Amino acid sequence: MSILVIDLGTSSIRAAIVRPDGSLDHEVRRATLPDTPFAGLVEFDARAYADTAMECAREALSHVGSVEAVGISNQRASTIIWDRSTGEPVAPAQGWQDLRTLGDCLVLNAEGFRLAPNLSATKIANILDAVDPGRERDLCFGTPDSWLVWNLSQGESHISDLSNAGIWGLLNVGAETYNSALLERLRIPESVLPTIVDSTGDLASASALDGAPPIRGIAGDQQASLIGQACVRPGAAKITFGTGGMLDVCLDDQRPSFETRGEGGTFPLIAWRQAGRVTWGVEAIMLAAGTNIEWLRDDLGLISDAADSERVAASVEDAGGAVYVPALLGLGTPHWDYG
Repeated sequence: MSILVIDLGTSSIRAAIVRPDGSLDHEVRRATLPDTPFAGLVEFDARAYADTAMECAREALSHVGSVEAVGISNQRASTIIWDRSTGEPVAPAQGWQDLRTLGDCLVLNAEGFRLAPNLSATKIANILDAVDPGRERDLCFGTPDSWLVWNLSQGESHISDLSNAGIWGLLNVGAETYNSALLERLRIPESVLPTIVDSTGDLASASALDGAPPIRGIAGDQQASLIGQACVRPGAAKITFGTGGMLDVCLDDQRPSFETRGEGGTFPLIAWRQAGRVTWGVEAIMLAAGTNIEWLRDDLGLISDAADSERVAASVEDAGGAVYVPALLGLGTPHWDYG
């Protein structure tokens, strides 16, 4: 049984075929660097993003003809709003690192709503305020998983799994229901939100692909890597360095004692939900990891390729007393200081 897997990253999209023995074949990768029109703003063209994902999926699939299922992992919290009737985005997507709603979060925190700009909640409200201030249009919100499923299913399925929904900032932790007071405060109609489903199962049909294979797995990228690294027992942990850096620990069915941010600056994490059973975790976040290398390459021009960073670093004995704080987007765990 072969599976088509699609990874919706911040700086690239990948698709590949997973063979029955777990090996990876026919990997296709396309760069999808977001735009930063101003300091603190991170956005991308959602239509181009979906089209690139579809191209990668079709190219990988062309090598095998058919697959038994499709699995999706994705950058979390990045926010896309589209028109339900046309299926087209109504504004640039806001990336998970985007800080434009920081001021809104400070106001909301003072009112008792514990939110951060790296969650989807204030991003949704920000886009709706810009394109539909009267909340009259028939719009859809989704993170990249939901947006891709919409495109794969040709507009038939507006869903997202619980591991992604837990990063929106809109749920009552533990109850897996929406915080109605927060929805009212942000003026987010529940009709805009996807149906929340398990992370595995017959979730939707990828009718836009040859053979219309079923979509049988969806998970946020960090939760997916927990599974991929076999961190499925209590206490098992992994750290992933990509655009950001994430340390995740599996807690199995033990929900963290804190509902928002803990004393150490970590967050409760819904790792996945399978057959209605929730697996919990806890997460520490470094807002900028690989972003620092991109900054050296694209903004400062000190290196021509990301791989050059190691060679340049090894060319000197030490830093000569210079210290660099990797806080291009502020500091995450444990300080949570956006500068």
